[in-house]
Order: sequence, then structure tokens, then C-alpha cells
Amino acid sequence: MGIDLTEMLRSWPYDPEQNLRIVSVEDGRQVLQVRLPLGIEQYELDGRPDGKRPYDKESFVEELQDRVAAHVAHYGSDAEFDLGHQECVELHSEGMLFYYRYLLLFQLNDFERVTRDTDHNLHLCRLLEKYCSNEEDRNAVLQFKPYIVRMNAMARAMISIQNEVRDVARKVLANAIEEIESLEEIESPAFQFERIRSVNYLQSALQQIDEEAVGPTQELEKELQRAVDEENYERAAEIRDRLRGIQ
Repeated sequence: MGIDLTEMLRSWPYDPEQNLRIVSVEDGRQVLQVRLPLGIEQYELDGRPDGKRPYDKESFVEELQDRVAAHVAHYGSDAEFDLGHQECVELHSEGMLFYYRYLLLFQLNDFERVTRDTDHNLHLCRLLEKYCSNEEDRNAVLQFKPYIVRMNAMARAMISIQNEVRDVARKVLANAIEEIESLEEIESPAFQFERIRSVNYLQSALQQIDEEAVGPTQELEKELQRAVDEENYERAAEIRDRLRGIQ
């Protein structure tokens, strides 16, 4: 006999504006749940999103890092270490799980965990860059590296802003722009699109930080001077009223 999920779904009606929640389960741990139109997804908050431990490790990335270390210990270097096709498939699958989770965590403003998950996928990218000789296997993931760099930078910048160290946030975003622009070219429409979009997004975030640093009063004072210079006295009067309200 199958299990009817109707009551479970009815207890949490689908609402696209309220479709995420973190709940405690029987053993005391917390999990992230997502309400979809026809079901519910559940993610572990720590470790692999699916709760699995490949080769009894925290992740397959950790397993491969241990394999590289063992290879170096045996041969003296990692020069001959190579990732096979199946290993690349497993990396790709694991990266997708972390991608799905950090998108949801970003919506919840859990920037610490977003940083952790994007760091994981950046480590994954470095393994492919260094040890995968098959271009198709490498690019299946690396074509999305601009996006991963962007999300990692945004999460770290948001943590800095929350801690009121905007200079650190600016540096994080500027370094990410530089890194994305210097990435090795990949012949993929997805790579081209993500690189342009990510740079534009980060530049916009930088501009917003600068505007907030200037503050509304200074910006209005500049607008007032422009209005006076252009002899737009109606506009100038309106700006003066706004300045009085702020002051």
C-alpha cells in the first residue's frame, strides 16, 4: 500500500510568497523545507543537502581532496592525477544539490551558509580545473563559475554590510568583478551570459553601496544645485522641501 500525502500537503497550502520554512524534526536537527505546487522538498541545513555521506565523507569534494592527498603521498606530486568521467558526473550532481540549497538560503538571508555552500562549489571548480582533462566534463560545471563567484561575493559582502564594514564589502565585490573578468574563456553561451550578467550585477551592488555611503541629504543637495543651475526653480523648491523634511 502507498502512503497518501494529501493531509501533509493540506496542512501547508502552497503559497509562492511563503514557500520556505525551517523546522525541527524528531531527532532535534533542523531542516529546510520548500513547498512546491505539487509537493514538498526537504534539505539538510548542514553537510550534503540530501543527507548522504559519499565514501563516509562530508561530501564527494572532500573524498576527492583526500584522493589527491593520497596520490601525492604515494607519487610525490599530483602531476598524474586525473578525474575520470564518472567522478566528474558525481561532482556535477553534488554541485547541483549545493546550488539548489544556496539559492534558497540566500532568500532566507542565511549568508553564512550561502558562503559555505558557494565555497564548496568553488572548491569543486578548482578540482575540475586542475585534474579534469576532458573539456566537456570540465565545462559542464565551469561554464557557471561566474555565477558561483558572484553569489559567493554577494553573501560575503552582505555579511560585511550587516557588520557595518562597508569598505570590506566594497573590496569583496571589486575583487569578484576582477576575478570574473579574468576567467579563462569558455566557448559556451551560458558562460558568456553569466559572466556579463554577474559583472553587471556586482557593479550595480557596488554603486548601491556608494550611494548609501553618500546618504540621501548629500544626494539631494547635489540635485538642488543642478536645479538652480538649470533655473528649474519649481524643482529646486520641491527639493528644498524634501531636505527640510529629512533635517
